[in-house]
Parts: sequence; C-alpha cells; structure tokens
Amino acid sequence: MYTGEPAKALWISTGAFTVCFAVWTIFAIIGVRIKQDLGLSEAQFGLLVGTPILTGSVVRLVLGIWTGRYGGRLVYTLTMLASALATFLLSYATTYTEMLIAGLGVGLAGGSFAVGVAYVSPFFPPERQGTALGIFGAGNVGAAVTKFAAPFVLIAWGWQTVAEIWALVLAATAIIFWFSTTDDPAFRERRNRGVVSKSLLQEFSPLKNIQVWRFSLYYFFAFGGFVALSLWLPRYLVGVYGFDIAVAGMVAAAYSIPGSIFRAFGGMLSDRKGARTVMYWMLGVSAVATLILSLPAASEGHAFGITPAVFIVTVFVLGFVMSLGKAAVYKHIPAYYPENVGAVGGIVGMMGGLGGFLLPIAFGLLKDMTGLWSSCFLLLFAIVAISLIWMHVSVTRMQRRAHSATATATA
Repeated sequence: MYTGEPAKALWISTGAFTVCFAVWTIFAIIGVRIKQDLGLSEAQFGLLVGTPILTGSVVRLVLGIWTGRYGGRLVYTLTMLASALATFLLSYATTYTEMLIAGLGVGLAGGSFAVGVAYVSPFFPPERQGTALGIFGAGNVGAAVTKFAAPFVLIAWGWQTVAEIWALVLAATAIIFWFSTTDDPAFRERRNRGVVSKSLLQEFSPLKNIQVWRFSLYYFFAFGGFVALSLWLPRYLVGVYGFDIAVAGMVAAAYSIPGSIFRAFGGMLSDRKGARTVMYWMLGVSAVATLILSLPAASEGHAFGITPAVFIVTVFVLGFVMSLGKAAVYKHIPAYYPENVGAVGGIVGMMGGLGGFLLPIAFGLLKDMTGLWSSCFLLLFAIVAISLIWMHVSVTRMQRRAHSATATATA
C-alpha cells in the first residue's frame, strides 16, 4: 500500500505506539491484583487505573507542540524512554500513594499519540492522511496485548514482573525507533530553511474556534470511552458476571482488538465517504448500543436483563464503531488546521485522554453511589446524545450558511 520512507515511518511509528499503548493500560490488569492486595474501593481503583491516563492526556498538548519544534523522532524517543523508566520503578512501589506517583510517569506513554500524529502526517498527502492516521491509531491494539498477555505473567510471577517486562520492551522499542527512522519532511524543511518556531499564541490560536472543542467532545467519547471501557471491562465482568480475572482479561482483549484494528478501516472510510458521514454512523450506533448496555444484567433477576453473550456482542459493536469515530475525528484535523496539526491534534487528543482518565473514576463513583454496574453505560449514553445533537445542529448551520453564500454569489 505504502512504500519507501513514508511506509517505514508509518509502520515503525505504529509499532512503537502499540507498545506505548500496552504500557499505558497496564493498570487494567495489574490494578485488579493491587486492588485486592491493598483493599481499595471502586473509586480508588478507578483513580489508580486512570492516573496514567491523566498524564498521557495532559502532556499530549505539550508534546504535540514540541514535536513541531524539535521533531517527532527526538520527542517520540525521549517520551518512550521516560515512560519505560517510570514503569520499571513501579515494580518497587508498595503503597497506594507510591503507585499513583509511578502511574503519572507510566502515563507518559499515552502522550506518544500526539507525537505520532504530528510526525506521521507530513509524510502523506491530504487525501491519504485519513488512512495513514487510521493505521497509526490502530496501535490502540496494544491494550489488547496487555489484557491478553499480562494476566498470564501476573499469575506466574506477580504484577511486579509485568511492570518490569513491559518497561524493558518499551525501552528497547525506543532504541529501535531512534535508529530506524528519520525526521519528518515538514520538520526537515523548516530546519533547512531556518524557519523560526511559532510562538505559543500562534500555536494556540485555533483553540479559539468552537469547532476544535466540538471535535474534542467527539474524541472524549470515541477515544476516552474506548480507553475507559478497556480499563473497566475486566473489573465489570468479574463483578457482574463472576468471570475469572484471566477470562475477563481475554474478553477485554478481544474487545480492544477490533476497537483498535478497525481504526484503519475508519480512516479509509473517512477518505472515501467523508469524515462527517462516518461520525453520524458512529454516534447513532453508539447511542443504541449504550442504551442496550444500560439494562441490568440477567443475573440480577430483571425481566429485561442482558445475558453475558448479549453484553459481549453489544460491547464489541460499540468498540467497533468507536474505532471508526476515532479515525474520523482525526481526519478533520489536517484538513481544517494543516498549519497547526500538533497543537489542535494535541488538544483533541488531550480531551480524549481526559475522557479515559475521568470516565473510569466516574464509573467507580456511580457504582459506589447507586449500586448499579450498568450506570456507567447510562453516562456514556448521555455523552453520545449531547455529541450527536451538537453535531447535527452545527452541520445544519454550516449547510445553511453555505447555501446562502451560494445563492448570493449566483444572484
């Protein structure tokens, strides 16, 4: 499909992001054992698994800007090395506070997404960026790697060994990335021409546009919801349906795989059918899926309760359409903001990551307050409904303005 330098940059970046994502979601598995060891509440558990997501979210904006200034190759490599060190030190943490602090460092791996988007985009023309970024974003499958492999390592050698192995793999990936890639074309051109870097005000100027924040809300659900569910599903399946942790981890991994791999398909659809059309489908199907998942479990004795099979199928459908939506959102960014991909991609990615941080905490709080496991899906339904309404109103206004402008021009 792609050849030469662009192909090399894309596939190596995607592999690196896969490893980063595997590290970023490590608490989804080892957090369950830590919860048992320390006797944590659901809210404390939600904070633990969400802490790396917080760091990975907040730093995305900064890393996106740094990528424009110093080049994605350097920033990507240093980000991976810093996260690898924090992940290795996590294995020596013994208290809840120490684990939260280590989790902040682990979360740097999540910031690699903003770096990768700004690094990969310049290698491709606009009509192919949706597909390219969709392929890169498929590195989300790293969450499935953790959920499939980590339970076996945890059972055999303990959660500390999981942290150590994941850290060593990430460090090795950083070294391979550095020696296998080159600077992106846009950075090389700026460096050769001696172009002065934009000021922070210039970098942030697009953030005054409400459209950027609308895209951010879409990504808050599509990406943040995906991350939150990938972290929450093992605990949900254990608590609601009594699954063994290893089985729950494998089911959660199976959820993550299509929710990641099909992001590339979402990029292709966005290139061919239009990102707006893909977004309409994503939000519409998500609304139906989250409404179904909001029903109580059949094991709780309700007449309209859903069985494990129905739950798994529905949540897989939700993960699939989320993957399409993630790609569609990022298709918009190079098209609307070609000169500010780092900053806009960073803020959208940051908001998506914050969704991954805040939603697990909200899930835990809702469970503690209501006693209903399915309350998490009611929250997701509310977010989808707001996003769909806002999108439709905005698109309708844009179409009316375009029609009025056309009518005036032809009058």
